[in-house]
Amino acid sequence: MIANKTVLVTGGAGSVGRILVRQLLDRNPEVIRILDQSEPGLSRLKSQIDDERCRFLMGNVRDKDRLARAMNGVDIVIHTAAMKHVDISEYNPFEAVKTNVMGLQNVVDAAIDADVNRFVFTSSDKAAHPANTMGTTKLLGEKLVTAANKYTGGHDIQLCSVRFGNVINSSQSVIPIFKRQIETGGPVTLTDPQMSRFFLTYNDVTELVIDAMNHTKAGEIFIQKMDAIAIEDLAEAMIDVFAPAYDHPPTEIKIEETGSRIGETLDEKILTKQEELRTVENDSLYAILPEQSEGDDYLDHSTLDGFDPVETVVRSSERANKLSQPDIRHLLRSEFAGVLA
Repeated sequence: MIANKTVLVTGGAGSVGRILVRQLLDRNPEVIRILDQSEPGLSRLKSQIDDERCRFLMGNVRDKDRLARAMNGVDIVIHTAAMKHVDISEYNPFEAVKTNVMGLQNVVDAAIDADVNRFVFTSSDKAAHPANTMGTTKLLGEKLVTAANKYTGGHDIQLCSVRFGNVINSSQSVIPIFKRQIETGGPVTLTDPQMSRFFLTYNDVTELVIDAMNHTKAGEIFIQKMDAIAIEDLAEAMIDVFAPAYDHPPTEIKIEETGSRIGETLDEKILTKQEELRTVENDSLYAILPEQSEGDDYLDHSTLDGFDPVETVVRSSERANKLSQPDIRHLLRSEFAGVLA
């Protein structure tokens, strides 16, 4: 799917975009265009990746003209650009709408006009039962992407979404915050000991995006099957793993409960009960099929190749299998091998 193709990654200098770029380079693309509105972010990434197949493009998804030029000749679009921080989006909802909704619409329109073949929108599990501005904009984004398949005209493009939880060590994850707090000797601030979250590794995210490209017939939302982590267990495991690396005895790092922040939820939900009715699965993925109205034949497919109707779905991190502390420590040591060496 990627080999010999021209790929555009919006938000490519962000934490998820950077990893996608690096891992996509291993799949032999012709060119990867990395679009981002952050000049320091692009400069930093350019200094880290010495590969002639990369093009580093300044631009904002709010700018239709820039997108049209950046999209010319592109085969695949992976849209990661967004306002992703819950608290910042909650305080600036008007800006979140401009980027996460209107900006996404600009990217979709430019992709259709440019005869792009595949489009993958990176959404969030916060789009299921959204309790904050960020999740609400992501839900609307999913609706836009699914509906876009109905007005592609004669263009041969398939657009779909992927929905995932926290990515380990991304800027939106609690892990970098805990790590900085441990480095300075604590305390580690825990908003609520009952909190749980789904987590993916960067490899998981890349596989999810590639799988979505390969399996889509148009308009689905793909979700990786995930275990969950209790945030209190994560905090304790991180103290055990990182405190010695920063020359602190683990017993001296305290955990301090601070109370939930605005827009924050105790658990994460990956899909709704209504979505479950039209969800199919294979060994590693759920796929939510597009919702159809009577007489609507634009997205007329009732299943996907290699997928079966779901029997049971764990919709919430509260009810999901939780990684044990030994498993969490093993995951951290694997993901942060360079830091802990």
